[in-house]
Amino acid sequence: MADRYQQLINTPLGKLVAGQVGLPAPVKLERYVPGMPVISGPVLLGAAAQTRLEGAIELALAEMGAEVVSGPAAGEQTFKALVFDASGIVSSEQLRELWAFFHPVIRRVRDSGRVVVLGTPPEACRDPRTATAQRALEGFIRSVGKELRRGATAQLVYVASGAEEAIASTLRFLLSPKSAYVSGQAVRVHKAVASFEGIDWSRPLVGKVALVTGAARGIGASIAEVLARDGAHVVGLDVPALSSELSGVTGRLGGSSLTLDITDPAAPERIASYLLGEHEGVDVFVHNAGVTRDKTLGRMTEDMWSTVLGINLTAEERINEALFERDVLRDNGRICCVSSISGVAGNVGQANYATSKAGVIGMVESLARVVAKRKATINAVAPGFIETKMTQAMPAARREVSRRMNSLSQGGLPVDVAETIAWYASPGSAGVNGNVVRVCGQSMIGA
Repeated sequence: MADRYQQLINTPLGKLVAGQVGLPAPVKLERYVPGMPVISGPVLLGAAAQTRLEGAIELALAEMGAEVVSGPAAGEQTFKALVFDASGIVSSEQLRELWAFFHPVIRRVRDSGRVVVLGTPPEACRDPRTATAQRALEGFIRSVGKELRRGATAQLVYVASGAEEAIASTLRFLLSPKSAYVSGQAVRVHKAVASFEGIDWSRPLVGKVALVTGAARGIGASIAEVLARDGAHVVGLDVPALSSELSGVTGRLGGSSLTLDITDPAAPERIASYLLGEHEGVDVFVHNAGVTRDKTLGRMTEDMWSTVLGINLTAEERINEALFERDVLRDNGRICCVSSISGVAGNVGQANYATSKAGVIGMVESLARVVAKRKATINAVAPGFIETKMTQAMPAARREVSRRMNSLSQGGLPVDVAETIAWYASPGSAGVNGNVVRVCGQSMIGA
């Protein structure tokens, strides 16, 4: 969808006016195109004293072909990424090491650059002062994300003890153009639930089967396209009324289609039987289908409430139960859910929708340990303002405000949600479990 303000502001006259009156100046974000390297440009690597992740970070950077510099070699050059291992910080006094590393170089981050800090999950720290210092990293990275300009982003990765070898997939995603609209997030990496050796990072889903609900259009179609790009055979699922559009998507991708209403009492059994009969199971299941029926609570009918909760939450729970009961999800399998920033912060006129999407977050958090025992993971994305037909239909003023109220001063694209799902879906993300990552450009709304 056209963002005419962004187009105008990036003309010579627009840049001049924006600079003089202090208008938001969103830049065109660098997004992934097949064949691109993970990261183009030097990566400055630093670490606090007595860290435990530096070796694993160096190995991951080397395997992705990154140009790594450190210490005096940094000189006065600019950087595509700044990466700092803060896992050794054990006190509030030692947090000064963040300032010491970033202060001289933070203004030398390139356009669409990256800042990544790695630490230890506070809940895993035995000493209260260490836990306090590690929790402080979240405030630091979110502030940095808001200070960066020109499409640059900042993230925090908490790495559990014993999960050091599981960080490669997450670093590849966060340092690459695939994470263009993700900023200010705290990702947790746990011990891998299954082995993931021998990955072809360019097409990690070769030989895998992925089912995407709501795949006929919008974000669902984009998810299907990106998973297919990464090598998966995609089964697109949508309602019978959209069968023609669905066939167009899956036909173009060399996938297959399944049409049904996921709220039908027989739907979970039909899905499970189809996946077992046609593909002997599934590797990636993406819960994307969702609807809105917006009204303030006092004007909302019972049907509007029940329809939204039934499609957006209850149907997903029932499908998951069928996948588990019949062992449809394979080892190192993935359940990926689409929540919403409304589920984090709420929204006027969306009590039903926000309830359903907060419920999706609760489902991810409560099932993470359950699916880990099955050698699988479950995670969610929480999109903010994404340029779709639905947001294009918003009143112009509200749409424009929604676009600018984030650190990148623009709306995201469906592919931004899809790339985040693809990161979750990768076999290499076997340590990424129970996360809810906001794809919102670090929205000012919510936490």
